[in-house]
Amino acid sequence: MALPEGIIDKIQSLMSKAEALGADAADALVVRSTSLSVTQRLGNPEDLIRSENSDLGLRVFIGRRQAVVSSSDMSDQALDELVDRAVAMARNVPEDPYCGLADPGLLATEIADLDEVDPVEPAAEELMTRAAAAEDAARAVDGVTNSEGAEAGWSLSEIALVTSTGFAQARRGSRHSLSVSVLAGDGTAMERDYDYATAVHGTDLPDAVGLGRQAGEKAVKRLNPRKVPTAQVPVIYDPRVANSILGHLSSAINGGSVARGTTFLKDAMGETVFPEGVTVVDDPHRPRGLRSKPFDGEGVATGRRLVIDGGRLVTWFLDSRSARQLNLKTTGHAARGTSSPPSPSATNLYMEPGAVSPDALIGDVADGLYVTELIGFGVNGITGDYSRGCSGYWIKDGELAFPVSELTVAGNLKDMFGAITAADDLEFKYGTNAPTLRIDGMTVAGK
Repeated sequence: MALPEGIIDKIQSLMSKAEALGADAADALVVRSTSLSVTQRLGNPEDLIRSENSDLGLRVFIGRRQAVVSSSDMSDQALDELVDRAVAMARNVPEDPYCGLADPGLLATEIADLDEVDPVEPAAEELMTRAAAAEDAARAVDGVTNSEGAEAGWSLSEIALVTSTGFAQARRGSRHSLSVSVLAGDGTAMERDYDYATAVHGTDLPDAVGLGRQAGEKAVKRLNPRKVPTAQVPVIYDPRVANSILGHLSSAINGGSVARGTTFLKDAMGETVFPEGVTVVDDPHRPRGLRSKPFDGEGVATGRRLVIDGGRLVTWFLDSRSARQLNLKTTGHAARGTSSPPSPSATNLYMEPGAVSPDALIGDVADGLYVTELIGFGVNGITGDYSRGCSGYWIKDGELAFPVSELTVAGNLKDMFGAITAADDLEFKYGTNAPTLRIDGMTVAGK
């Protein structure tokens, strides 16, 4: 898929019209996407959905005022009206002393090839085969009694960004996905679990049969959960939920939150936040990464950055606006849609693996909790207070002894970060990735 011929020229003409109407600067973002998905439940195909979308967002500046207007109508008349509305809005909104386009000297001039596009578009029949294989394998596991279904999907998107300062580039990205969710047991004793995968290239997806089998085995393993007394114990986070810990870090070092003073890490730059052996990296240039991009939402060149270096916090995630608020330079982390201004966001964020195996992390735990699923979002970004519902397995004498559910795990993120031990099992499966993590001294609230 490619943008229609001449679309960048059309966008540039829109910005020229905006300037003729009084705008001092402008940029525009075009997003076009095509997606295909199929679902299956209990061995029967259910849905086959294909969608194609096209959106354009225009941002204009008059002095220190900005306005953003978007449209999915690409006709000349609609786009002319879009410009008129954007300029009229910009004349009437309050001033923002920090708004504006990115510094032209920071714009990307070389666009790295990050292998973001799978050249093969799967046929609907191939997606049906993937979904069927995953669900059939999950349902074949002894003890699985029902299914919420399986879904296989593919999408291709293209983003074009043009600014009045001379930046004009486009990038493309593909996604393949596969998921399955099944139930084990009967009546009120049923338990559910799932597995899923997402990849830029279809060949990087895991085997559908293996993925389905894992989902079924996880569901059966959760049968007959127990409740445990409230206690302060070590908590082990499985990799599929350990990445949430990095998600909280990402929110806490978001430049917008730092500038507003609404994060518990607002004064932590250069301070030791994690144990000395912990390193966290943000790498937008990882080939086939789910969040890879050669330039950010403002056209700024991106690059690999250390976030936590030997336990110390060494960067914020900044776009141009938050950087101006903090008297710093953008880190190339601007993300945006067509209907809103840019804001900072992580790319391929991950914690480097530690030196011990997951079994070793668990091996010396007399009593503790192994978390496989988190529920709800009870996190206070200002104080760092953390409380989330969870389920998983109770650890007894270094072994996963029995399933547990209806628990709450609580602590404070500042204390949690400082007590982390990372295992050596890092895999790149999501946009944010972490190995198995152990955090000592957390409160598990049970019966």
